Amino acid sequence: MIPVFTGEIAANYDLWYQNPRGAFIDELETEAALKLFSPYPNQPVLDAGCGTGNFSIKLAQMGSKVTGIDISEDMLSLARNKASLLNLDIQFLKMDLHSLDFPDGSFAGVFSMAAWEFVTEPERAFAELWRVLRPGGQLLIGTINRESPWGKLYMEQAKQPGSVFRYADFKSLQDLKNLAPEHICGWSECLFIPPEAEDSLFTRETEESLRYSNSPGFIVVCWQKPL
Repeated sequence: MIPVFTGEIAANYDLWYQNPRGAFIDELETEAALKLFSPYPNQPVLDAGCGTGNFSIKLAQMGSKVTGIDISEDMLSLARNKASLLNLDIQFLKMDLHSLDFPDGSFAGVFSMAAWEFVTEPERAFAELWRVLRPGGQLLIGTINRESPWGKLYMEQAKQPGSVFRYADFKSLQDLKNLAPEHICGWSECLFIPPEAEDSLFTRETEESLRYSNSPGFIVVCWQKPL
């Protein structure tokens, strides 16, 4: 079951990116993704599970012709407002990424960040994203690593009533790789700083110092569709 973030949850979603810790983590995750994924200037790119448009906006600012989809109309409304304020022409549609209403090969690239935590049928969802990807294009998925302190924290939070992670289904790096191992063109990891660290430790220096000793909190895998 994919949760539909509405009301207060949707309205408060972007607050995470407005505090120093959240902004720093977003920066790390963005860099990890864009090390692997081409922005495809002037080409159609799908942002699957776009939420309030965080990555849709980034991709559009890099020149992509972005279509963002999400199952929550409240989240999409926020995304549209943000894009409008930035004068960005992004199409936002209500759609379940398990069942996409697009023809085969519609997109030069497919991008999905921070949505895969809530995908309970990953093989089905991956097949749909792969279907709408053009030959030669890239499909990128980034998600919380269940085999990390961050994954354990969110799995504990999922047990609490009203938790945003109540219906989450966290994955490991191997889970992602198993979706289509023969087509992987790269992967990256970040967020080695544990969640219990003080805010003052969320720095580049700390992140790099822990890279080879801690499990990454966020994982990204990129596949390329054969020509």
